[in-house]
Amino acid sequence: MPWIHFHVGNGGVAKACCVANIPYGNINKQNLEEIWNGEPIEKLRKKFAKGEKDNRCATCYKLEAVGGKSIRQETFEKFPNIKIENPSDQLPVYFDIRFSNVCNFRCRTCWHGASSKWFSDAKVLGNNIGEKAIIQNIDDFDLFLKKTGKALLQAEEIYFAGGEPLVTEEHYLMLNWLIENKATQMRLRYNSNFSKLRFKNYDVLELWKHFSEVEILASIDGVGELGEYIRKEMKWETIEKNRKAIEDLTHVKFKIAPTISVFNIRHLPKLYQYCLAEKIIQPDDIYINILERPNHYNIKILPTAYKTMVEKEYHSFFEKENPTLIVRSMLQECLDYMNAEDLSNAWKKFEVETQCLDQLRNENLSDLLSFVEVDNI
Repeated sequence: MPWIHFHVGNGGVAKACCVANIPYGNINKQNLEEIWNGEPIEKLRKKFAKGEKDNRCATCYKLEAVGGKSIRQETFEKFPNIKIENPSDQLPVYFDIRFSNVCNFRCRTCWHGASSKWFSDAKVLGNNIGEKAIIQNIDDFDLFLKKTGKALLQAEEIYFAGGEPLVTEEHYLMLNWLIENKATQMRLRYNSNFSKLRFKNYDVLELWKHFSEVEILASIDGVGELGEYIRKEMKWETIEKNRKAIEDLTHVKFKIAPTISVFNIRHLPKLYQYCLAEKIIQPDDIYINILERPNHYNIKILPTAYKTMVEKEYHSFFEKENPTLIVRSMLQECLDYMNAEDLSNAWKKFEVETQCLDQLRNENLSDLLSFVEVDNI
């Protein structure tokens, strides 16, 4: 990834990826070339070229150790023909630009740094980032295009995440800019709550028609009320309506991309079965994102008895439904990750945080999920 990938996150900081906290520089203060050929990224390239690990990449190492697929491995699969050459002659081809934290949801597993909608709740809880709801990462969009335009025009993939890209104006400005410059050869890839297909005067379906390949990873964590509880402001009927709206766009690939947490680990087979039965997805159209942080939502915190129950239910699903090898592998990955470590000392923190948000939002997790088995341990 240090040879092909350019990620910009909070405050305009360019990092190794969206997971590892390995800063290279700041796009608001430097040109892309300065960052791309700078000392921090060169140091990491040399380290990786020798086959050495970096402790800041622990998330990928942990996932791989239990048989999961990491971002590192996914990148090899997506770019099999890339040859690592002189980086000064080789611009990044894979972009992940987070323009701001603008979002229209308050997902349980998110925070103010990645969602402007979280601001009011975060202020009450005392974990807001600054005194404004919206946090801009790119100070000047036009200047950003001047700094990165040469590389963006030859990109192979642009990944949009958030905040929520479909309610972020800079996302639409970039698509229009790419279309105007006849640079539509790249794959557009989204991590999106998929709640909006129109924003202001923009119609994203019309813009997507200019690009040869679009992949949507829809952040859906549960069916109906559970999904709406985890991703506050989500309306299940809106997701179904928007899914139907893209049925005729054959170049748009749709997958569900649940974030696997304490809230939905037991529910995951049901979510998959429902989406398959309702023709929301095809058999292999699921992409799992196993939550690592915050610790108190990590599935490793579940007590042993609850983990055993989840495992039994998954194996029953395997036997009765006989899912595809890809789906079986993904669900087994969740089980292996869950059982790889005992973090049950964080269970109390989960209960406290859940109760606080339930009171703030006038909700009750126990109306949707029962952890009675855990309480009786």
